[in-house]
Amino acid sequence: MAAGSTGSEHPVPAPSPTAAKALGPEANGIGTNRDALRVPAFRGLTLAWVFTNFGNSALFLTAAIWVKQLTGSDAAAGLVFVALGLPALLAPLIGQLADRFRRKPLLVINNFCSATVVLVLLFVQTSAHLWLVYVVIFTYATSNYVTTAAQSGLLRDMLTDRLLAPANGLLSSVNQGLRIISPLIGAGMLSLWGMQAVVLLTSLCFVVTALILITLKVQESDPGAEAEDNFWQSTTAGLRFLAHHQLLAPAMLCLSIAIGATGILNVTIFATVEQGLGMPPEFLSVLVSVQGAMAIAGGFTASILIRKFGIRTVIILGVALLAAAVLASAIPSVPVVLTGSVLTGLGVTWTVIAFITLRQTESPARLQGRTSAATSMLINVPQVGANMIAAALISSIDYRALIITTSVVCLAGALPLLLRRSSVQTRGAGGPGGGPGRH
Repeated sequence: MAAGSTGSEHPVPAPSPTAAKALGPEANGIGTNRDALRVPAFRGLTLAWVFTNFGNSALFLTAAIWVKQLTGSDAAAGLVFVALGLPALLAPLIGQLADRFRRKPLLVINNFCSATVVLVLLFVQTSAHLWLVYVVIFTYATSNYVTTAAQSGLLRDMLTDRLLAPANGLLSSVNQGLRIISPLIGAGMLSLWGMQAVVLLTSLCFVVTALILITLKVQESDPGAEAEDNFWQSTTAGLRFLAHHQLLAPAMLCLSIAIGATGILNVTIFATVEQGLGMPPEFLSVLVSVQGAMAIAGGFTASILIRKFGIRTVIILGVALLAAAVLASAIPSVPVVLTGSVLTGLGVTWTVIAFITLRQTESPARLQGRTSAATSMLINVPQVGANMIAAALISSIDYRALIITTSVVCLAGALPLLLRRSSVQTRGAGGPGGGPGRH
């Protein structure tokens, strides 16, 4: 439980009728991908998502390669990823920003600001300007959290409950697809024309995103003043809502444990490739590509599974697949490790999309940004911690022991959902009109 809350001030939120139905296999009210794309505003948001993700994916990996070229230091290049991860600590503040202002104008301004900030990298010429790279990457990563938090609320405003699962799946597939293509394009541009070309392309992508967002027609919910809350209460409201909710609390705990534990794989994967498989480090790109391709498939199929089996079952299934995938990386066999990449792509994607759909359905409009940001923090911070623990232990413990431990922890993550009875489904008699956020 988060600090600063009591049972009397924050009663346990009851599940909405729509979400209560979606927990079980009777969730046949979930729409299809085609249904979601029939909404003009969502089509526009999807197009904007293509451009912003292309710019993001092209820059983040290319920046690390560029720093390596400038300095010759692996540590300096690795700090790029540290700068990308640190904004997770600001998530509660970022979420509050997304809940205090209308989301569409916030997204437009955020993308224009991102386009301007990225251009600062044009002034970096030598390793003496390296500090500028880290500042820009940190700022740019922070803007990504703003985008995620504000977009969650905007998506909730433009779509009915039944369309959230397919919409989240489509956006996830776009994200994963561009993560495969964009870094290759970015690295190619870096090789042919230098980092300036990548910077200009990224900035242009953010500008195009902002221009597309301006054209969206969506009726936004009122941000809400919450005048009775002090700064601390308001900032932590998303965390406290997740911690007290009957459905979201066990599901969030499941994600924090299962996906957070996979941070260990960021360290052990190199040992898997080199020691276990006897392959060069470049083989990692093959595993990442396979995982990305299956994540695309996972995005397209998530709503089908949720419609057939319900959110709770899909989360548990995804965690089980992830645990099996982790264990596969300890086996010195290329086919087995590749199969693990397939399972990782599907398992993580199904789990995250199912949870995001539940969170969007259950969170009131005024908390969409803060619950979104809190979710990012509760997943990313455990991953960073697991990464650091693995880095400290990898030299003294066999990498396979770390992998087996990770697999066990992933499975343990499903326990909060497995032990919880879905008794709240009896609240579903209110009909589909009872869910929040109808527009």
